[in-house]
Amino acid sequence: MSVIRCDRVCVDIEAACILRNVSLSIDQGEFVAILGANGSGKTTLMRAILGLMPVTSGQVDLFDTPLSRFRDWGRIAYVPQRLHSAGAVPVSVHEVVGASLISPRRRLPRRGDRSVVLDALALVGLEDRRNDRFDALSGGQQRRVMIAAALAKDADVYVLDEPTAGVDAESQEHIAETFAQQRDSGRTVLLVTHELGTFSSLATRIVVLGRRGSESSTVLYDGTPPVPEHLTESVWHHSEDVVMRGDDGGLLERGSGS
Repeated sequence: MSVIRCDRVCVDIEAACILRNVSLSIDQGEFVAILGANGSGKTTLMRAILGLMPVTSGQVDLFDTPLSRFRDWGRIAYVPQRLHSAGAVPVSVHEVVGASLISPRRRLPRRGDRSVVLDALALVGLEDRRNDRFDALSGGQQRRVMIAAALAKDADVYVLDEPTAGVDAESQEHIAETFAQQRDSGRTVLLVTHELGTFSSLATRIVVLGRRGSESSTVLYDGTPPVPEHLTESVWHHSEDVVMRGDDGGLLERGSGS
């Protein structure tokens, strides 16, 4: 069963083409790694799939339903690349994870939610920090809390944007093992990363985004690991004209990078 389908998706921001003719079909149970240099459009693609960024042309379907009509968001859990402030009102780690269980159809906690939250925190090694303030944690610990929030949803699809950024090596191994279990239980994992690292043995499929000359599509490779040798430079280096964007889509800088 196809859980995510992109049909010739294009995304332009401020007249700059970020994604061009992206066509992907991701099936249930796949572990797909999206690779590419900074500015290649990895996060943009995830945000377009989740309806957080409009597509210029093409179509996105989730569970065989056009994105514009899809409503069953409890089936998808998202760990964003950047973490935003918890806000002026202090919240505990337990409350952050518990909030992921609330939806428009379910506005109040249910009996058993506490154990679900504690189990999710145990999976990322933070059960003992459940009563701490979220904003008192380190950046890596905050990311682990956001991963716990995703796991608490018990979703069918996990979309992870650089989930191990700022996380120590031991925790990275723990996170990788956790999502290996999700894959083995039939869940779909879509991982955006600059390099596979601890996930290198988990990906069943690799998609490389980037630009090489006059390529008609931003997808340079879509197949089984490893990345073909002639594309490794596209994964780990910028192109000569990189467009860097903030979370709100605003242009941050244009030029070469490293």
